[in-house]
Amino acid sequence: MSVLTDVPIWIFLISVVAGYLLGVISGLVPGIHTNNFALILLAFSPCLSENGLPVVCIASMILANSISHTFHDIIPSIFLGAPGEDTALAVLPGHTLLLEGQGAQAIRLSALGSAGSVVLSLLTVIPLSFLFVKGYQVIQNNMAYILIFVVLVMVMTEKGEYLRGEGRINVWRNRAFAFLLFGMSGLLGIFAFRMESFSSPIISWAEGSILLPLLSGLFGASQLIISLFSDPVIPMQYDSRPDLERNRILRGIVTGSIFGSIVAWLPGVSSSIATVFARLFVKEGSSSKNVFRDDRALLSSSKEFIVSISGVNTSNAIFGLMALAFIGKTRSGAMVAIDELMGAISLETPIVILFLCVILLTSLLSYLSTIYLGDNIHHVLERINYSRLCYSIIFFLAVMVLLSTGMFGILIFIISIPIGMLAPFLGVKKSHCMGVILLPVIIYFI
Repeated sequence: MSVLTDVPIWIFLISVVAGYLLGVISGLVPGIHTNNFALILLAFSPCLSENGLPVVCIASMILANSISHTFHDIIPSIFLGAPGEDTALAVLPGHTLLLEGQGAQAIRLSALGSAGSVVLSLLTVIPLSFLFVKGYQVIQNNMAYILIFVVLVMVMTEKGEYLRGEGRINVWRNRAFAFLLFGMSGLLGIFAFRMESFSSPIISWAEGSILLPLLSGLFGASQLIISLFSDPVIPMQYDSRPDLERNRILRGIVTGSIFGSIVAWLPGVSSSIATVFARLFVKEGSSSKNVFRDDRALLSSSKEFIVSISGVNTSNAIFGLMALAFIGKTRSGAMVAIDELMGAISLETPIVILFLCVILLTSLLSYLSTIYLGDNIHHVLERINYSRLCYSIIFFLAVMVLLSTGMFGILIFIISIPIGMLAPFLGVKKSHCMGVILLPVIIYFI
């Protein structure tokens, strides 16, 4: 307890705000992950401690950074088509909403998803943590079978577009295409992860995961190139007030929070896999003859998924802290850094309560800034030639890949793009490209 009483409140608050601002930067700039700042702060912690900044403040800064990042990282995914590791699946629905003039609304829904997840997680964090501790070994031992079941559900629920006269032949053809896309992306993932040692960053501090070229190619650059085929422009964005039904917002928050909390306890399973689980619970538009009604249903499902994916990422960050506190396991770079810093201080109740307060304060600041940015960033983008912006973002992604993973990363990036472009041409959901992570993880658990 003395660790807390020795810290002046103003130093603690400055640390939290500094972490929040770092999260804004890492969230808005594609290619910069919250883990980068976590490891930098860990490296400079001896110097900071010697100059009067307690380790608990440094740990709070890292935690605030990770929470803030989960609020803001949706913005480049929607407005730039540049995905982070945890928002890859948000690119297509976000891009769809942007081109429908509802990008600002998508950002507000994302902020609602993250904020709602914080509230729900803080209300359920203690009972769920005890429940996960009891079921942790059972889930881990059966994780391969759980993921195989998810893949089968993903493929078997693939319906494709409505084609008169083809009936079930069209359904099974689309399921075959979905399985093919899953397999191709999965084999690429296996190859990339096994050969990751060949990736070498040009700049040492920019070292990144092989997931950067994989996801940037499959979900980012591929979608931007498809957009370029139609000579797109960013339309005027409408009022950002959400028009999604309240029950669908609540469902998105609940499903995102639940699956984000579950995967936070499991080794080798990132929040990107939790978004695949959450995707199964999003009601999609049926392939009906009524095109107008089906378009509205598609937009509604895109909005609900934005809510759920944001809930996944924020809940995952919160329960990652609980996994460290209850079972001593780290599930992210931020938690590794906090564990290293707090090594001499056990994560007892007062410390955990302090960190939960950090989460609450950071979430409030992040909610307000995410909405502000979402309401205003499109004013800048509307004055920019969208085709040139697409080319610039693709070039920027390639440069980030080159700097962080070298020529091997560029090779993976180039291979990933045509695979990512297959989904719309085959008429199946792009979520099957998550085989790039799912298949290697299934093999890992087997």
